[in-house]
Amino acid sequence: MHRRNILWGAISAVSAAFAASRASAVSETAPPAKLKVVYHLNDLDKVSFVLGNIQNHLDGVGGPDHVTIALVVHGQALRAFHSASANPDLSRRVGQFSKAGLEFAACGNTMKSQNVTLKDLLPGFIAAGQGGVVRIAELQSQGYLYLRP
Repeated sequence: MHRRNILWGAISAVSAAFAASRASAVSETAPPAKLKVVYHLNDLDKVSFVLGNIQNHLDGVGGPDHVTIALVVHGQALRAFHSASANPDLSRRVGQFSKAGLEFAACGNTMKSQNVTLKDLLPGFIAAGQGGVVRIAELQSQGYLYLRP
């Protein structure tokens, strides 16, 4: 019986070592998956906060090569992105983010209620024709993680 325990212990140790080496080999050869995140913004008073979170997110992961970010804006928050009234810092940040490949989606329903078109918004926006929440759901179905700061 003692021999059986020794044999069983040896087999378990070899199996554990093999599993650990396979896990190490996989982590060394496979690059980490590029994270996809959708930020949800509808509060006018959180616009700067959310843009700050996006910048922190990009800085934390090493830039846009390591994460895909979409921002879906609806409700009162969309007013901050009207090109005629947007503050210069906000315009600059949106421009930088757009150049980095971030998607800015404006809720089509909100655009109608505020009587604005894409031409009235800062450059870089696309229209979420079916609505902001529908766009968020579409992105989530594509593997995007949902963040609502």
